[in-house]
Amino acid sequence: MNKDEERGISFQNSPQKKPVFETMTQLGHSIHLVPLDRISGFDVRPGFYESNGATAIPGGVNFTVYSHGATSIELLLFHREAGEPYAVIPFPSHYRIGNVYSMIVFKLDIEEFEYAYRVDGPYDPEKGLIFNKNKYLLDPYAKAVTGQSKWGETSPHEQHYKARVVKDDFDWGTMESPLLPMEDLIIYELHVRGYTMDSSSRVAHPGTFAGLMEKIPYLVELGVNAIELMPIFEFDEMQDYREAGGQKLYNYWGYNTVSFFAPNTSYAASKEYNREGNELKNLIRQCNLHGIEVYLDVVFNHTAEGNEDGPFFSFKGFDNNIYYLLAPGGSYYDFSGCGNSLNCNHPIVHQMILNCLRYWVTTYRVNGFRFDLASILGRNEDGSPMSKPPLLQSLAFDPILGDVKLIAEAWDAGGMYQVGTFPAWNRWAEWNGIYRDDMRRYLKGDGGMAQAAALRLTGSQDIYEPHSRRNASVNFITCHDGFTLYDLYSYNIKHNEKNGWNNTDGSDANHSWNCGIEGDTADPAVLSLRRRMMRNAFALLMCSRGTPMFLAGDEFCNSQSGNNNAYCQDNITSWLDWNLLEKNRDMFRFFQYMIRLRKDHRVLRTSTGDGACGFPDISFHGITPWRANFSPDDRYIGVMFAGKEDGDSIQILYIASNAYWESLEVRLPRLPEGFVWEILADTWDSAQKCRSTDKNRFAIQARSVIVLKAIPH
Repeated sequence: MNKDEERGISFQNSPQKKPVFETMTQLGHSIHLVPLDRISGFDVRPGFYESNGATAIPGGVNFTVYSHGATSIELLLFHREAGEPYAVIPFPSHYRIGNVYSMIVFKLDIEEFEYAYRVDGPYDPEKGLIFNKNKYLLDPYAKAVTGQSKWGETSPHEQHYKARVVKDDFDWGTMESPLLPMEDLIIYELHVRGYTMDSSSRVAHPGTFAGLMEKIPYLVELGVNAIELMPIFEFDEMQDYREAGGQKLYNYWGYNTVSFFAPNTSYAASKEYNREGNELKNLIRQCNLHGIEVYLDVVFNHTAEGNEDGPFFSFKGFDNNIYYLLAPGGSYYDFSGCGNSLNCNHPIVHQMILNCLRYWVTTYRVNGFRFDLASILGRNEDGSPMSKPPLLQSLAFDPILGDVKLIAEAWDAGGMYQVGTFPAWNRWAEWNGIYRDDMRRYLKGDGGMAQAAALRLTGSQDIYEPHSRRNASVNFITCHDGFTLYDLYSYNIKHNEKNGWNNTDGSDANHSWNCGIEGDTADPAVLSLRRRMMRNAFALLMCSRGTPMFLAGDEFCNSQSGNNNAYCQDNITSWLDWNLLEKNRDMFRFFQYMIRLRKDHRVLRTSTGDGACGFPDISFHGITPWRANFSPDDRYIGVMFAGKEDGDSIQILYIASNAYWESLEVRLPRLPEGFVWEILADTWDSAQKCRSTDKNRFAIQARSVIVLKAIPH
């Protein structure tokens, strides 16, 4: 008996075995003389169990998938764009290790096929078990999704979601991440499609990653150094598609994830090019080369499968009772407001989310993530909040994620509100919703808001402990969810009639002010006031410690006609109207100027020590200097920052804000000998001209902001 016979390797032909052997390498390990099984006409063998998803290898493709409750799994192979599989390959039972099924299929051309799965198992809905062997299931680790490639069109021939195998061949060269400090960021939130979809954008590829890349020179000119992209994972814009008032309404924002590992195909100018994600990778590469970081708005709180009445295309079919938070009886907890909630702290889901973020960081070089409704990520399996959620802790300390920004929207639709208390490990930043609400109320002149506004300007130290969470506050006054900055001062109430819900959707707590007339007007006094209110808001945002963020289009007065919940508006309501850039060039220049002012004065961004010239790091002032506290009737606040920029270079800036409807006489803190105050910005005058004064007194006009700097005389 020879050695091969001793190992039980047969060289005789049979329906099960072939006299074929392969040598393969995975992670530096070689497997020699491996006999192949023959199933459904394909040569197969057990695969690499730790490689999730479908991976191209020399000579074939490795398919690895797992399910805790399944009794069997079949791999389905489809010709491109076909509705039914041309091959069904069941995973042999001996290919299963634990709950993982792994199989290598040889001689597959990744250019020629798509794949999906069928999973069989028990059906007991009260226990959350709803296996259905007739459903075609999308791989949870799919890197490229087919079945709905063109925006606004359902799949032809009732196709199901299927996946394609990705072969990553993008050359990043020697590119390195900008690695900007949190306090130096100026974040610009945008929607990939809406940013360039209107013809006024004048790009060659409107509504795509390529179209956005054409706008990089504009982003550089504006001065932002981070862009936060609203959801770009594969999502279904046709979910809940309907028509209202003769208008087509989509799930335009994209907060309904289909696949967490795949970029949205309809955002690619070249759909075939998108399989490898190269268009998005090139966008990120070009942004980084221009000093702009790229963050993704990620939606791990729910999926597009919805509740009991929703579609069944992936997670429900693999392990419904593991992937989703289920109430007793098998119904879905809905802390997202979208039908279901991911069971984020279950080890399986926890592992998938961590693997997903690692993938986007290593394969796409993403610089950061904003987590939608992040409080759900801290809920236990019964829906209760956890004091130290394992997922959030893992993300905070994961080595691969060590340099990326982690930003939480620290609330959810189930009523949990964690601004200032989000489990952070000194690693997580938060969208500061309290900043937004307090500053809106203060700016429009509400009483009793001066103290709160002063605290928000200084980094919300009453919310975030300054030594351990100094850079935790992401300050914003506008974002995708709510009024644009122009609409904030043009409408007292929301106008969402076009959404088709009789204006019942969207928040009623906008803290907005129409400046005297609701909506459009030709009244010059009202228009002038509106523009000044916009300048006030942006000036204070740029002069607040923390990380500022603003909504794309605010810099040229983009409007949504009073719609504060334009989630379904794939039209000019949500698309940026770039004609407004020329019309409102003065506003653009003001935004540019204030961004530069912030960049030039580190003392606005963070504490630089114990102060300077005998002044503390932070001090509060009223119309008379050194005002520790503000009364309910105060509408003027003065905040002074003092510190050193480089070496002995002194920076002392005084931010004066008058939310009162009359002008005021203000006394300034007395400067040391040899210094005078210089006015750097005055929102009353849109033409920014620095002017100095040797006096410690000045007049501030009604509803305006002035920024002053101490300079050597």
